[in-house]
Amino acid sequence: MFAVLKTGGKQYKVQSGDTLRVEKLAADAGETVQFNEILMLGGDETVVGAPFVKDAGVQAEVVDQVKGEKVINFVKRRRKHSSKRTKGHRQKLTLIKVTDILASGADKSGVKAAMGAGSVSSKAVEAAAPKKAAPKKAAPKAAAPKADAGADDLKKLSGVGPALEKKLIEGGVTTFAQIAAWTDADVADMDEKLSFKGRIEREGWIEQAKELAKG
Repeated sequence: MFAVLKTGGKQYKVQSGDTLRVEKLAADAGETVQFNEILMLGGDETVVGAPFVKDAGVQAEVVDQVKGEKVINFVKRRRKHSSKRTKGHRQKLTLIKVTDILASGADKSGVKAAMGAGSVSSKAVEAAAPKKAAPKKAAPKAAAPKADAGADDLKKLSGVGPALEKKLIEGGVTTFAQIAAWTDADVADMDEKLSFKGRIEREGWIEQAKELAKG
């Protein structure tokens, strides 16, 4: 009885007792692995898979992890560039010995499935990688304090822009009448509390507020 199995992107025709080298498998020497991608079974009766034969498998013992023959890659560039390069490569392979061909019952055999080293490492990395926590939503910014419906447009004062108007509203100042009624103590207090650095007197806000409050 023989089987045609697929592994590492290649196909192999095997019989029980055959020894062959396949693309590196994620298994140690002495382990038994099972190939489940069986394209065809032959013997007394030939069974062709579509694409694989259902419930069929090929079991093999891992003999050793080896390397293939060295392949030399020589690259010579155009004369104008005057450069050349030689590289050597040895493909990593797994030496296996076929021990059994199963026409059925492979799904319940309990033998470790033969998997390429590359596919296993990628899954292992994915499983080991810590799950990323869902990004925290930024807390909504506190809305800027709004002046009351009856408030004056404080930006009419000299040197007052949106930023200074916001400071005044936060300090409870919303009308020209309030500013016009400030005493020296009030000016000193607002100057210190809102860090105006003498701006109130320098810009003449009280006089301006008195005029604006009239109109």
